[in-house]
Amino acid sequence: MNRLALLLFAAVCLTAQQRSNGLYAVFNTSHGTFSARLYEKETPVTVQNFIALAQGSKPTRDPKTGKFVQRPLYEDITFHRVVRGEMIQSGDPTGTGAHNCGVTIPDEILPGLRFDGAGKLAMANAGQPNTGGCQFFVTVNAMRLWDGSYTIFGVIVEGLDVVTNINRMPLHGDRPVDPVKLISVNIQRVGPEPANKKSRR
Repeated sequence: MNRLALLLFAAVCLTAQQRSNGLYAVFNTSHGTFSARLYEKETPVTVQNFIALAQGSKPTRDPKTGKFVQRPLYEDITFHRVVRGEMIQSGDPTGTGAHNCGVTIPDEILPGLRFDGAGKLAMANAGQPNTGGCQFFVTVNAMRLWDGSYTIFGVIVEGLDVVTNINRMPLHGDRPVDPVKLISVNIQRVGPEPANKKSRR
């Protein structure tokens, strides 16, 4: 292992050691990496849905054939919607924001989880209750008008500057002029699983 590889490995280990116990999603993008701590206790349905879509263990509708397939949904897609000063959005393999992925989940909107700052990871929806499924967004500012309208299921703990930089990309309407890729989403756990999860086995 060369010196650069050793330094990178050490940096990854240090980051992992600094994290508190919990479940994390690591977003690898064409503009850098950011990580979110997932609220697995507070919003378990949303988190498990997100993990299943990221890992490809839950069937989704193929945009070309219309058939249900099992493969990681959040691989090699784009941040198809960016609203300057508000948020960045991804999760649609067609890049249009209009694809029906064939998945819907109930809202898990809690009064203690609010859009009171940057870095909130939340499910997008169709403007009606219980219509979230595959698309998600990350805020770059407080958006208190959105409280009670979207499920917040995580918060960015590393790389918020990457999210901000994506939000500042040149736009044509609400789309980046140069597409920003979401290359993959990796799920990582630090520490043991919660006791209530172990007891279900």
